[in-house]
Amino acid sequence: MKPTGVWASFNCAIEGILWAARTQRHLRFHLMIAVAVLVAALFLRVSALEFILLVFSMVLVLFAELLNTAVEIVVDMVSPEFHPLARRAKDVAAGAVLMACGGAAVMGYLALTNYFFPLEKEGIPLLSRPSGDLAVISVLVVTLLVVLLKSLSLRGSPLYGGMPSGHAAFAFSVATATFLTSTSTLVSLLVLAVAVMLSQSRVYLKIHNMTEVLAGGALGVLVTALLYLFFA
Repeated sequence: MKPTGVWASFNCAIEGILWAARTQRHLRFHLMIAVAVLVAALFLRVSALEFILLVFSMVLVLFAELLNTAVEIVVDMVSPEFHPLARRAKDVAAGAVLMACGGAAVMGYLALTNYFFPLEKEGIPLLSRPSGDLAVISVLVVTLLVVLLKSLSLRGSPLYGGMPSGHAAFAFSVATATFLTSTSTLVSLLVLAVAVMLSQSRVYLKIHNMTEVLAGGALGVLVTALLYLFFA
């Protein structure tokens, strides 16, 4: 039945949140993370702007998780039997949660980076350039390009096969950023070795062929190197 007043609507909303927290393990996990972030904000004495970023990121993730739960309930009610479109609806809703978590991670990095990697110069932390921003942006750009290219590819599935290899692109983007920023040759070589082993494992497990892995690695290296060339 439709709520008859403002307080009834308010109570329904609270009931929905409590039911979701009681039944959805992922929502409980996000709530615990939110509590930890708020306590960390008090401990670090973050600024008002940094606190706004943290709160917005937490609300964004919790909103997406609640929306995902609502979509799953409606899909299960409408299509109790397996249906490809029902699966797609759940996958897309879960993708919304993943996107929200990615955005929250970036906002959390922007808000807290200066407390873990202090800048040499003084000033308002949030209005200064964050440490390692170019590396983070490079990896994000490479990841988005992989998603776009995989959406155009007619081979494989999002997590199995397809052109190019997302694992190789991500690994070599990180390796390239490490080479261009790290002062330690040993660290750079270790990261490169991990990238090579990760890429080789995709071929060994027959998830990708060599061409797809090489294309992913080249994408990660070229995009990251170009961004560093123009913006470092």
